[in-house]
Amino acid sequence: MAGIYVHIPYCKSKCVYCDFYSVVASVVPARRYVHSVIQEAMLRREELNESVTTLYLGGGTPSTLSHTELQTLINDLREVLNLNEIQEFTIEVNPDDVNSELVQALTELGVNRVSMGVQSLDDDDLRFMRRRHTAREALNAIALLKTGGITNVSVDFIYGVPGQTLESWNRTLDVLAKTDVEHVSAYNLSYEEGTPLWKMRECGQVKEISDELAVAMFDLLCTRLGEAGFEHYEISNFAKPGYYSRHNSSYWQGVPYLGLGAAAHSYDGRATRSYNPADVKRYVENVDGGVTVCEREYLSTRELHDEMVMLRLRTACGLDVAEVERRFGLEAGRAIERKAAPFVSGGLLKCTGRVYSFTRQGIAVSNMVMSELMAD
Repeated sequence: MAGIYVHIPYCKSKCVYCDFYSVVASVVPARRYVHSVIQEAMLRREELNESVTTLYLGGGTPSTLSHTELQTLINDLREVLNLNEIQEFTIEVNPDDVNSELVQALTELGVNRVSMGVQSLDDDDLRFMRRRHTAREALNAIALLKTGGITNVSVDFIYGVPGQTLESWNRTLDVLAKTDVEHVSAYNLSYEEGTPLWKMRECGQVKEISDELAVAMFDLLCTRLGEAGFEHYEISNFAKPGYYSRHNSSYWQGVPYLGLGAAAHSYDGRATRSYNPADVKRYVENVDGGVTVCEREYLSTRELHDEMVMLRLRTACGLDVAEVERRFGLEAGRAIERKAAPFVSGGLLKCTGRVYSFTRQGIAVSNMVMSELMAD
């Protein structure tokens, strides 16, 4: 199986924390960009040697496209690529874009999963993050999606916002637990260089929350969502039974995927990664001229080993030593077991058979543990 990711780089405004590639539609008209994505699909369709089972439209904000542009994009992709075996079709949306007309358009196009950037259900947090919606508008958007026939709704949240307390985070989780969503992705606020948030911290306008508060917020997140029936299946992802993100899970399991659009990444499932430039003008000019613009990198055996360690340990399925041995040899498996032993005894990792996965305590120091398990 394989996946397709389409990057829609348009945003109406930039959130304070965001370092993803996005532009306003005046840089390159969306209609022209959609045409270029289809052209790239035609140029690269031979790279797909397996059945495509997931399609993901991310961004940016795909819901900023007009209904006509969305329809053209999806219908033309179906003409160029074999999408007959799609099991999960996800689109990212912002709450302020959701109305009954959009929901109807999405269901008619075959979308069966919507990922919505809610980020918080506290209006003070939302204003700080420069989100364009209120908490009430986010809840209304969830209700519209549900009544409109979208039966798989995922919401994104951010915790660790300056000024946020454990009590205010608990209030957000209390409301979230009562919503009818199937999936939650939650991330500790990160300060990425070049973002307005980074500059605010450097100027002393904001201060990061303490590590102790961040851990307490994460622990509360896990507890409250567990009580609400969510399974913690990846470090930052929680789902009701049967609603794991198939597309994102394919990333963590090393499944091949084709990325289309400016700044999109691809992986052939073996040892080659490719990525398009984060430059929408260059992307459109080259693709419309019949030239693919993706740059390729070839992963070494060590890089593949370390990537497996990192990605598998992110998930509840864990890192299977037997799989490590099949791909990298017996000594690689023995090295994992030797390095993992002190983390198991210290309560940071658990071992089931020969499969290692993080305990909740271990997730707090996951980067350190992962680095210790990588190749010497």
